[in-house]
Amino acid sequence: MVTRPEGQERGLLAALQERGMRAVHQPLLALQPLTSLPPEQRRLVADLDHYQHVIFISTNAVRFGLDCFDDNWPQLPVGINWYAIGDATRQGLAARGLAPQAPVQRMDSEGLLALPALSDLRGDRVLIVKGEGGRQALRDALADRGAQVDELHCYRRVCPALPAGKLAEILLEQQVGTIMISSGEGLANMLTLLSERETTKFRDIALIVPSSRVAAIAQRAGFSDITTAENAGDVAMLQALLNRRSGE
Repeated sequence: MVTRPEGQERGLLAALQERGMRAVHQPLLALQPLTSLPPEQRRLVADLDHYQHVIFISTNAVRFGLDCFDDNWPQLPVGINWYAIGDATRQGLAARGLAPQAPVQRMDSEGLLALPALSDLRGDRVLIVKGEGGRQALRDALADRGAQVDELHCYRRVCPALPAGKLAEILLEQQVGTIMISSGEGLANMLTLLSERETTKFRDIALIVPSSRVAAIAQRAGFSDITTAENAGDVAMLQALLNRRSGE
């Protein structure tokens, strides 16, 4: 089972099917654009040309964040250092004519922080484009390096609207043996959508997760068959599944 949000599952589904696996899609995360930003957030967009660094943390941030910018900036300001976490995020920005810097080996916040351009930020302003909520580790690390850090929240993540018992019904009917979890919020939503009895029933199911942090959450929830991918990208998630199947 692939659990990416609607519209973001096609690449992974196709890769699984090409390798002879039966793959089903059930989102564990739904995305809602924030079309009406509060005044303080609108000011961040209006002040875009005052930032030296703008970081997009996901493909969703690119999709919704650039929509926010387009409303105020028919042409994006020059002189900004653009950054992406993950190759898909980098490609999304490149498709819009930007040339972002992105980590190559470790495609996460820690990899981003290893980039030389972000080593000394004294006196610089940094804008992080993301959804509502989420971790503050990146913001804190940038602030520790001397930056003034702001966050533009351009979308929200919500739990999909499924009737009680529906997710368990899908898992049984589709005979799902492995669930590919894309984020900690996706895992939390899965636990919300499964009753306590259902969660216990499915604890032997295999999970592919995108990080050791999410793996730890899954372990605390009672799951034991957990494989950790290098990151949440399609290539890494697929490779983790193939490694598990081959016993590596």
